[in-house]
Amino acid sequence: MKALIAAAALAATAVAAVPAAAQISDEAAQIKIEKFAPEVDVTRLTDAQIQSLLNVIHSGGGRGDREATAQSLVRAYQ
Repeated sequence: MKALIAAAALAATAVAAVPAAAQISDEAAQIKIEKFAPEVDVTRLTDAQIQSLLNVIHSGGGRGDREATAQSLVRAYQ
């Protein structure tokens, strides 16, 4: 029973944390993405595409690798 309650509490916490972490203003996202892929027109990207680019930008690894990956994704999206 304790395990069930703990699992339910953990799931509720995870669900509540996702929207807070996912909320970033469009302008802030555009600025971050344009630093890594200056040629991108963020207004033409879907929310999922923007989120995937932000995931790449915030991932570990060197800046050059993140820039190359972001630019590759932008070319694939447009």
